[in-house]
Amino acid sequence: MFKFLKEKIKNLLKKKEKEIESIEESIEEKEKIEEKKEEKREEKRVSFFKWNVVKLDEKKFYDFFEELRIVLWQNNVANEVVDYIEKELKERIIGKEVLKDKVEDFIKGELKKIIEEILITPFDFLDFINKKLKEKKIFVIVFFGINGSGKTTTIAKIAWLLKKNKLSCVFAASDTFRAASIEQLENHAKNLGIKVIKHKYGSDPAAVAYDAINYAKANGINVVLIDTSGRMHTEKNLMEEMKKICRVAKPDLKIFVGEAIVGNDAIEQGKTFNEEIGIDGIILTKADIDEKGGAFLSIGYITKKPILFYGTGQDYDDLSYFNKEEIIKKIFD
Repeated sequence: MFKFLKEKIKNLLKKKEKEIESIEESIEEKEKIEEKKEEKREEKRVSFFKWNVVKLDEKKFYDFFEELRIVLWQNNVANEVVDYIEKELKERIIGKEVLKDKVEDFIKGELKKIIEEILITPFDFLDFINKKLKEKKIFVIVFFGINGSGKTTTIAKIAWLLKKNKLSCVFAASDTFRAASIEQLENHAKNLGIKVIKHKYGSDPAAVAYDAINYAKANGINVVLIDTSGRMHTEKNLMEEMKKICRVAKPDLKIFVGEAIVGNDAIEQGKTFNEEIGIDGIILTKADIDEKGGAFLSIGYITKKPILFYGTGQDYDDLSYFNKEEIIKKIFD
């Protein structure tokens, strides 16, 4: 009897194994069918993708860039920078495959990357000064630029910023060349409650800077702000004078003050001042007159130095910290 039961169980197990095998085969068959269906669906997707994709060639690039070139010129971007953007953008997009309805977005995205690379993120101005003051008694800043750029007013704005942040300062009236320059600085000093160190017109501007530094040391003043005579980048004798001021004052920061409305001139001015004297940072004035942002690109490209601030008016508070994203938005809006 046990033998009979044993055989019966054995036969039942074999039957179940066959049923399981049959089920597994059925599942495998269904999986294969589903795989084939998925392959066909993928083929359709790939086919649709290929049909909907365009490969960017030189013709498509120049169709886009000729319009962009005009936009950049209208935004006061210097020719040298436009040429660089053209070369860089061409290298990045030609040969790339992009969905037809995403071509413009793709090109604009690459263009924004190029502009972001040109515009250097500035260091924290106040933090930089405070850190240096922990190492030494005083911090010296010399300002230079061409005539009429708003340099003296910009110095007053910086003094106001320092005062608001509990940093004392003194003015060095090292513009001993331009008529009424000392009086202009004294007027700002009176408004702000700041001491001015001055000599007579025609005296050595480096000596004025030297005396201002010694005054700051003797009176526990944090920052010396040195005003210099405006000079064209082509005036060799005045550039040599500027070098002498820097040798004597040994500034912690050399700031170039230029106009946001000068366009191509920004290239030559920034290039010469940077080569002759060296620029640590840039302030662009009159950004409220021309809000297109092209000068920011031009001066940033040629000097490879950060823009720290830009002026937006005549009041002491009309000085904005440079923000890369805001400038890019101005160019693309």
